[in-house]
Amino acid sequence: MELLNKRILFNNLIILILSISLSASYLFAQNPTVYVIKVDGSINPAVSDFIHQSIQEASNKNAECLIIQLNTPGGLLKSTRYIVSDILTAPVPVIVYVFPGGSQSASAGVFITLASHIAVMAPGTNIGASHPVSGDGSKMDSTMSQKVTNDAAAFIRSISEKRKRNVKWSEDAVRNSVSITESEALKDSVIDLVANDMNDLLAKINGREVETSNGKKILNTKNATIVVYEENWFHKILGFISDPNIAYILMMLGVWGIILEFYHPGAILPGVVGAICILLGLYGLHTLPVNYAGAGLILLAIILFIAEIKVTSYGMLTVAGVISMFFGSMMLINPSSPFEETVHISLSVVITSVLIIAGLFSLLAWLVLKAHKRKPMTGESGMLGEIGEVFIDIIDGSGTVKVMGEMWNAVSSQNLTKGEKVKVVGVKDLTITVEKI
Repeated sequence: MELLNKRILFNNLIILILSISLSASYLFAQNPTVYVIKVDGSINPAVSDFIHQSIQEASNKNAECLIIQLNTPGGLLKSTRYIVSDILTAPVPVIVYVFPGGSQSASAGVFITLASHIAVMAPGTNIGASHPVSGDGSKMDSTMSQKVTNDAAAFIRSISEKRKRNVKWSEDAVRNSVSITESEALKDSVIDLVANDMNDLLAKINGREVETSNGKKILNTKNATIVVYEENWFHKILGFISDPNIAYILMMLGVWGIILEFYHPGAILPGVVGAICILLGLYGLHTLPVNYAGAGLILLAIILFIAEIKVTSYGMLTVAGVISMFFGSMMLINPSSPFEETVHISLSVVITSVLIIAGLFSLLAWLVLKAHKRKPMTGESGMLGEIGEVFIDIIDGSGTVKVMGEMWNAVSSQNLTKGEKVKVVGVKDLTITVEKI
């Protein structure tokens, strides 16, 4: 009887402990978290690195999912491939949400949207137009166009097949530049949902099952806490200088600083600032598809500008440098890279930069030439042609003359009396030769 009572007491104790544990779990349970990042602009290495880091952060924090709020006109194919690879192998569900109204998922954005576990668009948005073009927006030659188009078409087919989306439309977006609205995309099985806002999105994806690299997962986004994950300062700076126009302007500022340092050796500041600008520009260009022929022409222009300092070419080297810089700037971004209609240097930026560089260099060269032609103002050479006054009579060829407020021993072939005006025609060993005016 005593043993039975002990067993009953023990069972009641176990039940009490379990009840307390369950109650504590219920009381202290946290709401699920959803990470949200914003990508607004062209796709470049900074965006690629930011998305990669965001996926890792969301996974480390055991977030329910990562939502990429997307609005992009396109970008670099290389960066797009990195992003697609990160999404396809992500351990956490990645949802691409084309938002807000008026946004687009064009060109490279189509690949990213199709690669997501759940593709969502807001009302008033569009997706499509992924046909490859050259870096400056112009048409490529037929051979190159066919090559990059076939490669891109195969890439987007593989993504669509992986995510069980509309393969035919995806290929048409590449080959025929088709673009559709959010309602058409939903009807054609290009996307999974249309959501009005973030709350609507979280409500609609709640309970959906997705398959990640870690296996299948049922999303629990009801009453989820939204964590907006921001870019750090490095990504912001990298994104800023990855803009081809900014990188190009930094390069031109660097060129001007180096040229100014050559014209005024020892000034230090122009050289230091120029070197920093060139390094930042090169870093930005490193993230872009650079055409080395264009870079070579810009380097040649710098050499020609510097050579103008040493060689009397009557402006020919300057003209050649300006022409070289203009064509090098136009060729700087590789025109054979597909999907980079947003990644090119603006013609207006090129023309403005080249004209400013040419104008400043011409002004600097003119000032240097004028300085060379100007009569010396100091030293013995500066005395020639100066007007003085006889202070002590010049008799038998020697006397004293006052010139520029100073007394000079003077010689002359003429006898001159005090007060007469004379002109300095020679200087030798602190003795001047004068003649009567």
